[in-house]
Amino acid sequence: MDIKKIDVADINLKKVKRVTLIAVLIIIFVWIGSTCWYTVNDTQQAVVTTFGKVTSLNSAGMHFKLPFGIQKVEKVDVNVFRKIELGYRSSSVGTGYDTYEKESKMITGDYNIVNVDFFIEYKVSDPAKYLYNSDAPEDILTNLIQSQIRNVIGSEEVDKILTTGKNEIQTRVKELVAAELEVYDIGLMITDVKIQDAEPPTVAVIEAFKAVETAKQIAETAVNKAKAYQNAELPKANAEADKLIQNAEYLKQNRINDATKMIARFEAMYKEYSNNPGITKIRMYYEAISDVLSGVKIYIDCSDGTTQKLLPIDNFVQGTSSVNGGAE
Repeated sequence: MDIKKIDVADINLKKVKRVTLIAVLIIIFVWIGSTCWYTVNDTQQAVVTTFGKVTSLNSAGMHFKLPFGIQKVEKVDVNVFRKIELGYRSSSVGTGYDTYEKESKMITGDYNIVNVDFFIEYKVSDPAKYLYNSDAPEDILTNLIQSQIRNVIGSEEVDKILTTGKNEIQTRVKELVAAELEVYDIGLMITDVKIQDAEPPTVAVIEAFKAVETAKQIAETAVNKAKAYQNAELPKANAEADKLIQNAEYLKQNRINDATKMIARFEAMYKEYSNNPGITKIRMYYEAISDVLSGVKIYIDCSDGTTQKLLPIDNFVQGTSSVNGGAE
């Protein structure tokens, strides 16, 4: 009985060891299998290194890799926009922000002081370079942006920075930073640069610039009103000018027509005169006398048997009832 009991116990022990070994092997295989597969979501790319060297980039999906540290995977968010805030930080507890004048205070090209806050968006363009070309790519990007912002602000006048030049400044900063990132090659790309706020550092200067801006708006309003008045009155003036020009053209044509008629009449008269100059002279003489002496009294004296015409002088016959033998 004792021998049988020992044999059964040994058999049970062997079975337990065998089951335990199988369970351990299964666990090991499951663990190894779990380390051979990884998944990448839509916003990521996976950088695969084999013995520390980058061998592949994998996009979204499930992928295989060698276990035991032969291949390692680093997942990087590449389709996510990241931000840098310069001169301020958004509050983590709610709305509002905290100011950082050390970052925002700058000197302008005309030696004025101004506070300018910037908001920058960027993303990872090359995950392998982002991971392995530098130790701190975000810090490098931040320093590049601050350098180029001060470079641009230092070349502009304060009035332009605070009013009309913001879009140009944003574009120049973006272009300069993008050019520097190509040189540094850290796997980052800048997507947007915006000026969040720009103002002078003191209240008095702020009020002065507000007054200047108000004056500019008033001037712009006056110019717009003048242009509106011009647009309303100019068509009327053009219409009146056209009317005067047309009237002048009409008068001009009338004068030309009258002159043409007079020339034709003169030429016709001259032709007749050329045909009969004597008769024409007598007729013209009579016509002239008729025009000059129209309505004048003429006295004829026939007392001496001859006919004489006397000048129409009223005083010549005044005081007498009649001239000897004269008749009117």
